Amino acid sequence: MQRLGQKLTNWWVSLGPRYLPFADVATEDLPLARLLRLSLFQVTTGMALVLLVGTLNRVMIVELDVPASLVGFMLALPLVFAPFRALIGYKSDTHRCELGWRRVPFIWKGTLWQFGGFAIMPFALLVLAGKGEASSAPIWIGHSAAALAFLLVGAGVHTVQTAGLALATDLTPRESHARVVGLMYVMLLVGMMISALAFGAALRDFTPGRLVQVIQSAALITIVLNAVAMWKQETRVPARARVDTAPDPSFSESWAEFCKGADTYRRLTIVGIGTMAFAMADVLLEPFGGQILSMSVASTTKLTALLAFGGLLGFGFASRQVGRGADPYRMSQFGALIGLPAFVLVIVAAPLGMIPLFLAGNFLIGFGGALFGHGTLTSTMQRAPKQQAGLALGAWGAVQATAVGVAMAMSGAIRDLVNLVWGATEGFWGLGGIATGYFAVYAIEITLLVVTIVATLPLLRKAGQRRFDDAPTRTAELELGVGAADVVNRQRTV
Repeated sequence: MQRLGQKLTNWWVSLGPRYLPFADVATEDLPLARLLRLSLFQVTTGMALVLLVGTLNRVMIVELDVPASLVGFMLALPLVFAPFRALIGYKSDTHRCELGWRRVPFIWKGTLWQFGGFAIMPFALLVLAGKGEASSAPIWIGHSAAALAFLLVGAGVHTVQTAGLALATDLTPRESHARVVGLMYVMLLVGMMISALAFGAALRDFTPGRLVQVIQSAALITIVLNAVAMWKQETRVPARARVDTAPDPSFSESWAEFCKGADTYRRLTIVGIGTMAFAMADVLLEPFGGQILSMSVASTTKLTALLAFGGLLGFGFASRQVGRGADPYRMSQFGALIGLPAFVLVIVAAPLGMIPLFLAGNFLIGFGGALFGHGTLTSTMQRAPKQQAGLALGAWGAVQATAVGVAMAMSGAIRDLVNLVWGATEGFWGLGGIATGYFAVYAIEITLLVVTIVATLPLLRKAGQRRFDDAPTRTAELELGVGAADVVNRQRTV
């Protein structure tokens, strides 16, 4: 088995950074096999996201006849822990244990929370739906147990991802952070795509027993892959367990120190606005294709794969460009710029009745969103002080995850509200009035993208000024190095 793993690793490396932009992130101290093993926590995160937002969303509404409003409430519960990611990151920065670990205990705790949530979830859902023998159970048991299950899974996902990304930051040098981000999020998308196909195949012939098996399998896979991911990854520092060491600063003190960084609030605001600009369309693209463009169910389900494919290419492109020295926020701005024609194509596809334009818009939304997310996360990793990597990544994750939740909730509410106000009046370009709600949401997303582009301009100007100011210093260092080399050569000649 070890020999097979070594052959696969050698084949992966042999493809070269030309085709795999993150393949050259490996070093002698951090081989590619170890880095790929660490990224398995992103695979389980992707699996949890697909199971909650995709598979269970449909199963609860269609097969279990759970009211859609209750389903929406349950799916929103994991986002309750999103604002606490900064606190989770801070705790992983300052954690003291007898074994001298900081990140691993949080990854393990998050894994156990996910496992516990998945263990409770299938039976809680059956009680919630009142199926079979569970129909005689009090209704409050199903509601409370399902809520607890979704809360545990959400807490576990946020904890594992925050501590895992912080550990990846600890293990890799600063110049490799761009490619590490690309690798981690490629593995997230790979986990989502594989999980979507596996869950779809397993639940093709739905039965309550099959649902229990699928969710229990997800629990087992989560605990196994996460255990493999963190095995022998973090270096033990026993000195951190000593009581006589200096006390760590409090969370408020660490947050105040973190906010002293240049443009901290502007950067977090850019993350929130840009994420909302891309995320508002997540829950509307498939209904838009079905209601406005009359696409079949099979065709609309492929939109997720198209978005993921665009995201894969986007992360690869961003990793390659930032790894060559491009400014991460230049990449984020480029992603927002790509988002503008992407949403225009989605809007224009409706009156023209051209599905290829709609598909192209979906692909560009995935590509632009990947560029934006890669740029903001890479900048956060590069700017994070060594002792505050967890706090910085937690702050980014808190803003990003909260923005996604708010955007998904707002998009549906705005669409319904606009359609309610518009009434049965004919919509734009001879379309039905129902299209007006979609167009309103897409117009808001275009506006948010413009705001994001404008907000990044000062950061790019400051970055350009710093490079201009550093140019004379680098020139002087180069001339000094050349002069020193001439002296050495003369001495050797003599």
